[in-house]
Amino acid sequence: IVQEFGQPIEKIFKCFEDKPVAAASIAQVHFATTIDGNPVAVKILRPKVEEAFSRDLAFLNWIAKTTEDHIPDMRRLRLSEFVQTLKRTIALEMDLRLEAAAGDELRSNFEGDSTFFVPNMDWTRTGRRVLTTERIEGFPIDEIETIKKTGLDVKTLVGNMARILFLQVFRDGFFHADLHPGNLTVSPNGSIQAVDFGIMGRIDRQTRFYLAEMLIGFLNADYEKVASVHF
Repeated sequence: IVQEFGQPIEKIFKCFEDKPVAAASIAQVHFATTIDGNPVAVKILRPKVEEAFSRDLAFLNWIAKTTEDHIPDMRRLRLSEFVQTLKRTIALEMDLRLEAAAGDELRSNFEGDSTFFVPNMDWTRTGRRVLTTERIEGFPIDEIETIKKTGLDVKTLVGNMARILFLQVFRDGFFHADLHPGNLTVSPNGSIQAVDFGIMGRIDRQTRFYLAEMLIGFLNADYEKVASVHF
């Protein structure tokens, strides 16, 4: 944090919890309180994670090229292209300013929708290696018994989640592509809350129509239609 913002941490946060509340492969999250007294969550890239990924990707690239050179039949899998795609994706995910921008866009798309909540991005405390957002509270979405005890209706939550996903894909063409239970919570008032916007997807208009036709085919058990659309 000091390296990212060029000033002592005491000038940025009133208090900062050393113990992380969440951790993943490239980053970890700490709770903090800003100088203004606002509770926030601070996501920080792990030390030297860029160097670690650079070594791993170089090794993967060597494996891909060696495989393609020595086993010609494997070239149809386009392993080298896969590694390059992975390299570009990781580079995007490691710039937390891009994640903040994605979070802002998703939040804007659901403005006024009480069923889905995306926390505010704190741009004054966000940089390439540090992302600060509004802190949210709730229950992990897979803790069904806990959610039931609060009086929330699980079937309603499932319906809302399906609707939220369909709106992201078919209405906006911009969706959260990492919707596992660790990134989804339910607030006490029943709103579904999302975090971690490092992996997002975009779908063009024509592809949305293809997906919609295939989905309708599956729902109606019309597999000939699904195959036709797919081809």
